Amino acid sequence: MKYKKLTVGPVQENTYIIFNNNQEAVVIDPGSEGNRIINTIESLNVKPLAILLTHAHFDHIGAVDAVREKYKIPLYLHKKESDWLTNTKKNGSNHFGQNITANPASHLLSDNDRFLKIGNFSFEILLTPGHSPGSISYYLKNAGAVFSGDALFAGSIGRTDLYGGNQEILLKSIHHKLLNLPEETMVLSGHGPETTIAMEMDSNPFLGGF
Repeated sequence: MKYKKLTVGPVQENTYIIFNNNQEAVVIDPGSEGNRIINTIESLNVKPLAILLTHAHFDHIGAVDAVREKYKIPLYLHKKESDWLTNTKKNGSNHFGQNITANPASHLLSDNDRFLKIGNFSFEILLTPGHSPGSISYYLKNAGAVFSGDALFAGSIGRTDLYGGNQEILLKSIHHKLLNLPEETMVLSGHGPETTIAMEMDSNPFLGGF
């Protein structure tokens, strides 16, 4: 797996374009700056197969429609947030005086879904609620990488003061789902730099006692 990270929008959200040797690509959390994301896809000469959302907060969905309409690809999201794309209160944009929406997802994931195969990509779906009720982390075992959305950051964890957030649930998600991954696993999060599970176990101040 190869990936390109684009940090976009006013809150510096990380959008990922991941691709393989077959030039197949998956776009994770196209948050803003749709033209820039599309131009990067074109420059990489890859073929997007799908968009995956770790969750549906406004800073992760702002370029969904631009990318989806350009490439005519499906959008995957947990069903607990199926209406967040069109609800500015739930997706948090109205909290910041904005009106950011996207069209509904074509594919809704459930708590029973454990794996997702798209082209030659095989994702393990890790349910990591707490930052939001339907937060998902996508684990690529063969690549040794997890896309954690806003659950786990380098040296921090996701905020839980927005609609549906719960810090106790988030800490349990991190402990039971993410910290159980191999320690060398690269954590590619929704904001900030890359890290590893080992680094967060050793030094993340929010994870003391786990």
